[in-house]
Amino acid sequence: MTTTAPRDERLWSRCDGCGSLLYRKRLRRNLDVCPECGAHARLDAPERVAQLVDPDSFTPLPDRAVRVDPIGFVDAVPYPHRLAGARAGTGLDEAVLCGTACLGGHPLALAVMDFRFLGGSLGSAVGELITRTAERALADGVPLVLVTASGGARMQEGALSLMQMATVSQAVAGLREAGLLTVSVVTDPTYGGVAASFATNTDVVLAENGARLGFAGPRVIRQVTGATLPEGFQTAEYLLRHGQVDLVVPRHALRGRLAVLLAAAAAGRHAPVPRPAPPRPVAPPADPARDPWETVRTARHPGRPTTLDYLETAFDGFLELHGDRLGADCPAIVGGLARLDGQPVMVIGHQKGHTTADLVARNFGMASPAGHRKALRLMRLAARLGLPVVTLVDTPGADPGVAAEQQGQAAAIAENILALTVLPTPVVAVVTGEGGSGGALALAVADRVLMLEHAVYSVISPEGCAAILWPDGSAAPQAARALRLTGADLCRLGVVDELVPEPRPAAHADPTGAAELLRLAVAANLAPLLAVPAATLVRRRRQRFRRFGAARASVSPGLAAPVTGRTEVA
Repeated sequence: MTTTAPRDERLWSRCDGCGSLLYRKRLRRNLDVCPECGAHARLDAPERVAQLVDPDSFTPLPDRAVRVDPIGFVDAVPYPHRLAGARAGTGLDEAVLCGTACLGGHPLALAVMDFRFLGGSLGSAVGELITRTAERALADGVPLVLVTASGGARMQEGALSLMQMATVSQAVAGLREAGLLTVSVVTDPTYGGVAASFATNTDVVLAENGARLGFAGPRVIRQVTGATLPEGFQTAEYLLRHGQVDLVVPRHALRGRLAVLLAAAAAGRHAPVPRPAPPRPVAPPADPARDPWETVRTARHPGRPTTLDYLETAFDGFLELHGDRLGADCPAIVGGLARLDGQPVMVIGHQKGHTTADLVARNFGMASPAGHRKALRLMRLAARLGLPVVTLVDTPGADPGVAAEQQGQAAAIAENILALTVLPTPVVAVVTGEGGSGGALALAVADRVLMLEHAVYSVISPEGCAAILWPDGSAAPQAARALRLTGADLCRLGVVDELVPEPRPAAHADPTGAAELLRLAVAANLAPLLAVPAATLVRRRRQRFRRFGAARASVSPGLAAPVTGRTEVA
């Protein structure tokens, strides 16, 4: 906000976003967010702490900022004079306020940068204070939350300021190794060395509405490249679309989002309380007269519940996390934190949609490499935090487009499969609709693989199989029968562990009922896995998939397809 009087004297503020003249007390009640246009004014570090943490819970770290002038830098004035002026003007020792606190009753270590102090620049003292805060988090076994506001590294300290990017990142790495949650809250502006280190290498990156984040500032980019920048370039909303941040959060919701993350992290670090598994819903015997092609058509029904539908009804408190951190947020994969019967879990699934517009926007549930990398990031985050993973599979297959191939589709799928084989946390996969080829398997290397009664799971679509192996491309129904892709077939083959019943005639007729049956089935299969040691989980998961090798194959009579001598291409 633009003002002409000191903060404690002014009664009115003019919004930089819309120009509205705002009564200062009203603005403060609204957390310094313009009630007319939603523009977020900058907060100093003490104000930010007061808004975020539980009342009277913040305790500053005893460490004081060391006064350094490592290279004797002088521009218009000597560097020590600039430091003295910043201290006098802000009342802070340095450009960061560090301490311990509670948020929603959960303890944490907190470092909040203050842009008023030499543009929030990252100098040796700032890096040291943030590093000590991370070390305090490690010693106390609590999460670390970093609130960033910075123009970048402090030029007046030369290369030593550059080294702070590595110093703080090293401390963040220690917390990762210990399985402690790290979160950055990006506020406006965050640039340069801060953006290229601890603002973006934490487990979760939240960005406040309207915050700008980037390595090089827009003025520098224009000067160096002469490029015309896209509208909204480097804003939080732009970065969300390009997979760089997990969430864009309005200021009034920051406490709530952080509380959800802290609660999940706390639950993951405590041993699960033993409790009896809920009863499993039992699927009725398969109808031998039902044509597999009919099951394929049912699995593809546009009214069939999607991953987001199940997250709305079978799970509680879903907090979606976005992006692969490399440049994209694939809409065909959704994932984030949720609760299942009170147990925090990481849920990841394919998302199709119900309308033509939804299906097109979500690429019919066919994930790009960015989608698989987003899923991989969330799986690894779950493992670090000690949270089980639930995957919901519903895809015709991975994105087969030229762009996907150029971006490494095969390698992205391969990396997910490899990661799931060693993931040290329980994994339950449910094929809810179509389970197509490697795109499905990328989410389905699990301790328990479930399948809805009218879902399908196959190496290739019936249409694709018919196009390759039959002279007539219209032989898809025949291919569906030959592929043995129904739940009953796959249970007999041992590929699927359990069938989940659906309301009659199928899930699309009663989505709420289908969600309840899915909830019961997942909870019943997950409960016994929670007490299994990580090493045992991984060993059993590998044994599960090892039995599908030819040397150990045991195929039920009547299920072996005729040998054609030709190779199927998925």
